[in-house]
Amino acid sequence: MARLFGTDGIRGVANEDITAELAMNIGRAAAMVLTQGRRRRPLVVIGKDTRISSDMLESALSAGLCSVGADVISVGVMPTPAVAYLVKQYKADAGVMISASHNPYPYNGIKIFDGDGFKLPDDLENRIEALVLDETGALQLAKTEELGTVTIATTAVRDYVEHLKTTVPTTLEGLHIAVDCANGSASATAAPLLEELGVKVDFLSTEPDGININENCGSTHLENLTQYVLENKLDAGIAFDGDADRCLCVDEKGNVIDGDFIMAICALDMKQRGKLRHNTVVGTIMTNMGFNQFCAENDIRFIATKVGDRYVLEELEMEDYRFGGEQSGHVIFRDFSTTGDGQLTAIQLLCHMRRTGKTLSQLASVMVRYPQVMKNIRVTAEGKLSFYNNSAIKAIIQSYKEQLGDDGRVVVRVSGTEPLIRVMVEGKSAKAIQKAAKEIATVVEKELC
Repeated sequence: MARLFGTDGIRGVANEDITAELAMNIGRAAAMVLTQGRRRRPLVVIGKDTRISSDMLESALSAGLCSVGADVISVGVMPTPAVAYLVKQYKADAGVMISASHNPYPYNGIKIFDGDGFKLPDDLENRIEALVLDETGALQLAKTEELGTVTIATTAVRDYVEHLKTTVPTTLEGLHIAVDCANGSASATAAPLLEELGVKVDFLSTEPDGININENCGSTHLENLTQYVLENKLDAGIAFDGDADRCLCVDEKGNVIDGDFIMAICALDMKQRGKLRHNTVVGTIMTNMGFNQFCAENDIRFIATKVGDRYVLEELEMEDYRFGGEQSGHVIFRDFSTTGDGQLTAIQLLCHMRRTGKTLSQLASVMVRYPQVMKNIRVTAEGKLSFYNNSAIKAIIQSYKEQLGDDGRVVVRVSGTEPLIRVMVEGKSAKAIQKAAKEIATVVEKELC
């Protein structure tokens, strides 16, 4: 059986890859691993996004947790970073978020946080997985009188919103923006947050029905938001994904402001205000070369990790850095959060606009983006495994790395959340990188599909 945990928890098609039975056993195993050696009764916070399968998986996880004597606090529909925050706020032993982030509604996922609100390291995930797959009876059920209970948290939205509001020292009045909630978790929290901070907001995609999450909306589909911003002459557009842990923007001219631009804007602001610890930003191997150039021009140190905000966070924690993120819009303000938080990112960016009086396009001009081409090739689980040892794919990648030299780069990797091989090529010449990406993708398709 393939490994359950990927780069961002467990993910797959609901009721096929991720069944109620699997969720129940994950709940049991997580409670046992995360509370090992503790004497008090385990307490776990559970949140979810708006997918039709989230209710089923929440019920199964809760049943599994209660069956081994753990109590559950259900916070309902909530962003992933809200669960990470509330775990510590409610003094729980662990948190679970049910979401497949930016994926379409048939998918769902299970993300687990420890008692401090951090995503689990590989060793703890491995121990949980070993218990889930164990058939020797290692999962011990509680006695009837020791069964856990479920409590509904009625103040969870308010608790999270109040936390985010404390990160902004000034009103955001005077800004008029559009916000796309992707028919997901932000539908429950974005309105009270932004309106109470004084922003005039036109909301898009805030009517989840269980199957319209991320459907032609949110951070993976910016077309409607861009059009709306331009037609209504707004200051900016903000788009979240299904669980609101990432944020992408559109400036007043309709240009996409991705995570790299957001990091450049905020890093320079933090440096000028003496808030950029060790004068360092942490990104990933997918961070645009233009960001490297921005850092060099502004005397900021840049460190690249593997793809995944968990790896960015690990680097932040290991070296006591305070800021980093991904091109996809996962941005971590470590002074305020233990994970990427789309709404936190949005209000920090809006606060900078309000404080400086500059437009978003003016702020984004601090960085020039290198041309970049992305191609995703759908493969089987066997194809993902074969990728690592395929000589033809290795050869074509090496060939184009040599051809592009210092003027570009090639990154080809297995997706940790989807059945995809991702090809990324960037460089100074748009024509050269398009040719490289096309030919590499062709070889991958021929060899693995």
